[in-house]
Amino acid sequence: MSTEEKFRFDKSAKSLLLFSLVYLVASYFIVGFKTDQLVLIFLLIALFFISQQTRKILIVCFPYVIFWILFDYMKVFPNYNVKDVSIKELYETEKSIFGFLSDGKMVTPNEYFAVHNNKIFDILSGIFYLSWVTVPIFLTIYFLYTKQKEAIHLPFAFLLVNLIGFTVYYIYPAAPPWYVAQYGFEFIKHTPGNPAGLSRFDNALGINLFHSMYQKSSNVFAAMPSLHSAYPVVSLYFALKKKLVIISIIISFTAMGIWFLAVYSSHHYILDVIGGILCAVLGIIIYEILYSRQPHFRKIIDSFNKLRC
Repeated sequence: MSTEEKFRFDKSAKSLLLFSLVYLVASYFIVGFKTDQLVLIFLLIALFFISQQTRKILIVCFPYVIFWILFDYMKVFPNYNVKDVSIKELYETEKSIFGFLSDGKMVTPNEYFAVHNNKIFDILSGIFYLSWVTVPIFLTIYFLYTKQKEAIHLPFAFLLVNLIGFTVYYIYPAAPPWYVAQYGFEFIKHTPGNPAGLSRFDNALGINLFHSMYQKSSNVFAAMPSLHSAYPVVSLYFALKKKLVIISIIISFTAMGIWFLAVYSSHHYILDVIGGILCAVLGIIIYEILYSRQPHFRKIIDSFNKLRC
C-alpha cells in the first residue's frame, strides 16, 4: 500500500468509525437502542476491514444503508400525524375497479385470497417477498465485479425511489388490506405491524421470520405506494440497460411474483402495486435527468465511482 493509499485508508476508517458512533448515539435518542443497530455497524466495519474487495462492496451498497436508517427513523414521526389515513376510501376504490363477485358477494382480490389460498402460494409469497432486497444488492455486486458504472447508479436510483415513496407515505397515509380485514374502517393509532398472509409462510415452515420482521415495522399506514413492487422495476431497468438478457428474465419473473403475492398476502391492494411501479418509473426518470443535466449531482455520484475503483 502506497503512502497515498494508506492516507486514504486511514481517513476513510476514521470517517466510518465517526459515522458509526454518531449513528449509534443518534439512534439511542431517536428510536432507542436495538440490537439491529449493532449488527449493522458490525457489518459495515467488517466489510471495511476484511479486504479491498469488501470495501468496494461497502461503498457501492452504502445507499442501501442510508435507506435502512431512514426507514427505521420513520418511527419517530408517523405519517398519520401529518394527514388523515385513507382506510375506507382506498378500499372502496380498489373494490370499484378490481372487485368481483365471489359466492354472491362483491369482494376485493385480497378478500378472495384470504379465503382461497394454498400452501404452495404461501411459501412462494415468503420467498418472493424476501427477494426485494436481495435482488438489487446482488445485481449491484454483479455490476461491481464486472466493473460497470451501474454498480453505483443502481443503489442511488434505489435510494431516490425510496425517498419519493416515503414522501407519498406522508402525503397520502393509507391502511393496508389486512388492516381493514382486522379492524374495519376505524383508525387506531399505534397499531402494531402484522405479517398478514405472510404468517402462513411462517406457519408452513414452523418459523417466526415474518412475525419478527413486522413487529419492527416503522409504519403500518404506508400501503401506498408498494415499494416492494417498485424495487424489482429499478433492478430490471439497469439490467435491461446493460442488455443482460438472462438476468432481466429472472428479475421480470421475480417482479411479477412480488406484484401478485403482495396482493395475495393482503399487504397491498392492486392500486398500491401500480403506485409502486409508477414510483419506480418516476424515480428512474428523475435520476437520469439529474445525472445528465445537474453537474453537482453527477459529481457526487462520480466521486463514489472513483472510490470503488
